[in-house]
Amino acid sequence: MKSKLTALNLFMISLLTLGGCSLAPEYSRPGMPAPAAWPESQHDQMPELSPDGTAAVKTKAVETTGDLPWRDFFVEEKLQELISLALENNRDLRIAALSIERAEGLYRIKRAELLPSIDASVEASKKRTLLQSGQRETSEQFSVGLGFLSYELDFFGRIGSLKEVALEQYLATEQARRTVQIGLVAEVAAGYLTLAADREKLKLAEETLSSQESTYELIARRVEAGASSDLDLRQAETRMEAARVDVARYTAIAAQDENALNLIVGTQIPAELLPDALPETFAALGEITPGFPSEVLLKRPDVMGAENMLKGFNANIGAARAAFFPSINLTGSAGIASNDLSGLFSDASGIWAVAPKVAIPLFDSGSAAGNLKAAKADRDMAVARYEKTIQGAFREVADALARHATIHEEVAAQQSLTDASEASHRLSTARYDKGVDSYLSVLDSQRSLYGARQELITTRLIRLLNLTNIYKVLGGGGA
Repeated sequence: MKSKLTALNLFMISLLTLGGCSLAPEYSRPGMPAPAAWPESQHDQMPELSPDGTAAVKTKAVETTGDLPWRDFFVEEKLQELISLALENNRDLRIAALSIERAEGLYRIKRAELLPSIDASVEASKKRTLLQSGQRETSEQFSVGLGFLSYELDFFGRIGSLKEVALEQYLATEQARRTVQIGLVAEVAAGYLTLAADREKLKLAEETLSSQESTYELIARRVEAGASSDLDLRQAETRMEAARVDVARYTAIAAQDENALNLIVGTQIPAELLPDALPETFAALGEITPGFPSEVLLKRPDVMGAENMLKGFNANIGAARAAFFPSINLTGSAGIASNDLSGLFSDASGIWAVAPKVAIPLFDSGSAAGNLKAAKADRDMAVARYEKTIQGAFREVADALARHATIHEEVAAQQSLTDASEASHRLSTARYDKGVDSYLSVLDSQRSLYGARQELITTRLIRLLNLTNIYKVLGGGGA
């Protein structure tokens, strides 16, 4: 019995070692379908940021942003806590994580098909039969065995290729989860900044309303004293009511921003984590050196995921090619059997069976050829999608760097405009108080100053959003 089982085991091992070849074409990464580096005009070194609510801490070079954990990039403490909440509660990220579990399960199924599924069985039967003599006979049968049903020997790599397809799909799903996480981190940061800017604009509107109410009361007293006209009073009233409209409008906008941020985070945000104004220290970004290579895009998870899908379609060609060759399925079992329980484990009770089945494709009306052609077309489309992903990523980074190269100048110019508007407002107010100019010049200077202050908040917001976008387009970072 033992010698027969050993012979069967050796036979099985020899059959298994015959498989493993692959008919898939050798994979070669496509060439970079984008310039080797970004234009130097888009890579001016990052200037020192002024302490006007947009300061940033310099750390590593921007090329390593994809390796920089998000906690090291986004250094604002309240924002860090919000991002942590979002990573725990955001539903899109949960769906992405569950998709990974599903893809891992499918990969394990395909990998398991490379090995036989062995079942153990214990059987006992007892039956009574009628003999020709008219007598009845009772017989018993006992057996214990191991066996496998319809195991395909992978001589031409069909199952191995399908296993590689499942593996690359699993890896692509993981990269998709990383993409979702990076997008979520950037979205939380953008929502946080937008709420901060709108709350800052609301505060500006409230301060303007309070100032305009005081001015209105002052002019009303001047009208009573005959020092100002009713026209001045009505003009002051228009500015006061305009400020009241802005207070109501920005109150609603800030509330909507907060609702949107709650949705992104996936839970109700504690009030102490919400910003009141744009943060002074927000993100850490190193110097953007001239002409750094565009190969950093290959570390972006969406690019890596596209390459995983390309590898999967490349492996699928091997499975399609294997369909042209014979398939060999094997059914086998080995065990012991006896007519009585006491003799079940004797040396003479061993049994075994091997039943190979060979299927040779002869005529399939072109089905196998069609599948192969479709597999090659899928591979070629995956190449195009991979190249398009890289080209889209290149444009996103180029746009972000182009904006980054000029935004600091725009903030500085807007700050100068605001300062000039404040000086103009002081002069026009002084001239009106002395009776040199009409109140119309004061209104014009007020409108200019209010608009300049609003635009300064918007420009500072754009600058911080640009830092967030740079984090995202360069591939983000880990936990």
